[in-house]
Amino acid sequence: MPDIDPLPLLKRIAEALERLSPAAPKSANLDAHPDAGAKGSGAFVWHADGGWLQAVARVNRVDLDLLRGIDRQRSILLDNTRRFAEGLPANNALLWGARGTGKSSLVKAVHAAINEEDPGTHLGALALVEIHREDIPSLPRLLHLIRGASRRCIIFCDDLSFSGEDASYKSLKAVLEGGIEGRPGNVLFYATSNRRHLMPREMIENERSSAINPAEAVEEKVSLSDRFGLWLGFHNCDQPTYFSIIEGYVARYGLEIGGEDLRAQASEWSVTRGARSGRVAWQFIQDLAGRQGKRLE
Repeated sequence: MPDIDPLPLLKRIAEALERLSPAAPKSANLDAHPDAGAKGSGAFVWHADGGWLQAVARVNRVDLDLLRGIDRQRSILLDNTRRFAEGLPANNALLWGARGTGKSSLVKAVHAAINEEDPGTHLGALALVEIHREDIPSLPRLLHLIRGASRRCIIFCDDLSFSGEDASYKSLKAVLEGGIEGRPGNVLFYATSNRRHLMPREMIENERSSAINPAEAVEEKVSLSDRFGLWLGFHNCDQPTYFSIIEGYVARYGLEIGGEDLRAQASEWSVTRGARSGRVAWQFIQDLAGRQGKRLE
């Protein structure tokens, strides 16, 4: 049989597959986002697979004045973010503590509040870029993309933590502080976590028990948190704060319910959930609004 050159056939197959495959998504331009300065705008999601930014038309957030019981944390993060937006020195921030206490809500609310203070100017240009926990190894690529932008950006990672043999925390350490390039001047990093040191206690204890020099092993594990200049702790709220959160929502959305009846229902709801927090309060409000046939807009 005569020899048949397979290359033309393979080329035709490859071209056919390229025609069938969807076009690569176009990354949003940080400097050309059309909604800069508008309420709730200026947010993006980083997609590590393909290395592109997706503009978010509407941010899922709570207004800053509805976040109760975290006045100190709110004031500190707001001031830090404002200084950054104005081009002044500011710190990376780690918001850590109990679940459902408003950590991620505060980051999104502060971003929106800063943009609303002076829309259309340098303050209104502040961008919020979310990176998912599993995409942390791609952070250097994201920084390379942002480094050339004129816009100031907060990179936000929700529920950041590390466990087991996950070594990606080392790359995060280098990116935050100490890498050869360093963190770009137009970038700040905010993260939320249930853990102060971003790692489970048993992981740190295992390092201590098996290392030749236990102190050095522990230092390696906890030094990631030191890259954050701000540590803001969040704790479970007490009953008066829980009621205050709910009453704020009721007033904002015009829900019809009396004071004593509201507190009785809210208390019963928290008992069934086994906790009092901002998240539990919001879930109660959703249930209450649904029963009253009202939309939360």
